[in-house]
Amino acid sequence: MNSVYGFLSSIKIFSLLKDEEIREVLTHLEEVKVAGGSVLFRQGDKGNELYIVRLGSVATSISLPDGKSREIAIFKSGDFFGEMSIFENAPRSATCISREDSVLFRLHQRSIFEIIEHSPETAQKIMYRMLNITTQRLRNTGDFLFDMVQWGDKARKRAITDEMTGVYNRRFLDDSLHQYVEESRKSGEPLVLVMVDLDYFRQINELYGHETGDGVIRDVAEVFKRHLRDKNIIARYGGDEFTFLLPGAAKDHALSVCDAIRADVEKLDTLARFDGAIKKVTTSQGLASFPESADDIASLKKMADTALYRAKEEGRNKVVYLQTSDESE
Repeated sequence: MNSVYGFLSSIKIFSLLKDEEIREVLTHLEEVKVAGGSVLFRQGDKGNELYIVRLGSVATSISLPDGKSREIAIFKSGDFFGEMSIFENAPRSATCISREDSVLFRLHQRSIFEIIEHSPETAQKIMYRMLNITTQRLRNTGDFLFDMVQWGDKARKRAITDEMTGVYNRRFLDDSLHQYVEESRKSGEPLVLVMVDLDYFRQINELYGHETGDGVIRDVAEVFKRHLRDKNIIARYGGDEFTFLLPGAAKDHALSVCDAIRADVEKLDTLARFDGAIKKVTTSQGLASFPESADDIASLKKMADTALYRAKEEGRNKVVYLQTSDESE
């Protein structure tokens, strides 16, 4: 019993509860052991139970219009799932299958309503945490899944790529950055984040028109693709802003690649035919490395952004790397 209590008190959904509130919830939980490959429920089934993974893991997948299925998430120890059907009184939106022999806690809908009726403060805390976690899940996957369910795999590609350039979009980058940082943390290999702006892009649009500006963006993106390998990530962050992720890249290698990109962009003749003040396309690039420059996502992004600002301050058409926070002062 103590080990179960210790587990429940450590997981996010119950993190706001007092000791006595956790013990109350415990009386409503049913422990369920499932063999690997067991189907807990299928997409379209009626749902009236929420599950919490204690040991093992559970995969969730959705059916696509072409009849195939796609795995969309894996729930591990401490994660909960199945809540949407209970509170929306709707069929299960996905199929859940245990990936291995697992131990789950099952909380029935009637038990949830009993907690709401008899211990509203406890229920409020649980619902608050559940809402935060579920909202984050939907923010990460909701639009992507909507497109994929409605239109299939081609729409999946559209949902994560920039239509003009064919590189990844901001949605993909924001959703993936945490994963790349965690993989770097576990493997011990560096991860370089590069922020890129096109120099004087607003003036290019004003001088030559937005159609020419779009052509510049497409040409620059092709240069990026030629220099960056398959395992690297190129994302258009918005307008003339791009971001690269270089997993496993050492500082010197990253600087060499980015300077080659800078030099080749400067060779583009996209603006040569125009009679205007700006004849060349150039880039400013700011680099930072995990964990050398920063040891968390927010600090890494700040360091790269500061390096980019430094490149602009120093005359643009430059590549700047910041290794420590002291350099950003």
